[in-house]
Amino acid sequence: MRASRLLSLLLLLQTRGRMTATELARELEVSVRTVYRDVEALSSAGVPVYSDRGPAGGYRLLDGYRTRLNGLTAEEASSLFLAALPGPATQLGLGEVAANAELKLLAALPPEPRSHATRMRERFHLDVPGWYRGADEAPFLTEVSEAVWDQRPLRMTYRRWGPRDVERVAEPYGLVLKGGSWYMVAAVGGGEPRTYRVSRIVSAEVLGGRFERPAGFDLAAFWERYATDFRRRMYTAEAVVRVAPGVEGLLRYTVGDDAADVALAGAGEPDERGWAVVRLPIESVRHAHWLLLRLGTDIEVLEPPELRAMMAETAAALVTLYGEAGG
Repeated sequence: MRASRLLSLLLLLQTRGRMTATELARELEVSVRTVYRDVEALSSAGVPVYSDRGPAGGYRLLDGYRTRLNGLTAEEASSLFLAALPGPATQLGLGEVAANAELKLLAALPPEPRSHATRMRERFHLDVPGWYRGADEAPFLTEVSEAVWDQRPLRMTYRRWGPRDVERVAEPYGLVLKGGSWYMVAAVGGGEPRTYRVSRIVSAEVLGGRFERPAGFDLAAFWERYATDFRRRMYTAEAVVRVAPGVEGLLRYTVGDDAADVALAGAGEPDERGWAVVRLPIESVRHAHWLLLRLGTDIEVLEPPELRAMMAETAAALVTLYGEAGG
């Protein structure tokens, strides 16, 4: 523990320059007296730590005393810190590890790339989950990540859609973070890889032994194929609708980019009022009814007949609920 703290103290001085004992104690979460002892230990080990007295004083290293990471440009260094995701790292139990790795990288960078990386971290922040929803609660993420890393089977109870939970012994190949939700890619019983939402795992146990990952398995390529196929399977029907001019952005926000792109790409010529007929991919009539009501009078459903009837029934019910205008 002390060796790790001494290294952290050294890297803090390399990264930030002069720091007071109080600042070091706050960063390391120790007492000021402990900082005094640690600085003395570093000095005894031959590390050139100097103390400047006075109001602007503090501890610092001899100029030029640092390990440089050669071959890393300012832009490359910046991209590393832009890619940092502290929330997911913490979920995986790697928050402290990630923070230490970042500190070591900063300490190793020459001055110019280090300043670029620091500015990048100060000016950009990645927030993974979408609006109006937080990240999934995944209480067994640590067990899953351990099984993935060590190539160990995972016995789990999984909550599928429906009334029954299922027991599975899975061979986890990888983890994917999508929109604030963790997904495990795993095979069961020697079958093809499938995806499991980690938040639906209600119990998990990492088993002994090891499994062999399929030769050449590419997690990123698998996920891209899965996502493409998922979108294709999600849209099982089509609606023909008239949309008012200027509502393309609202349509995209309401039904999603994939469906909006298909619809707008095949839009017919606008009429004299600027309205255009589009063929909109939908998941189901009921789901489309719920979505398209958000667009109010900026959209008219033409087909299928059952969707048009549902829209009309809802409009009539709203008139009854709120009364005639001015009534």
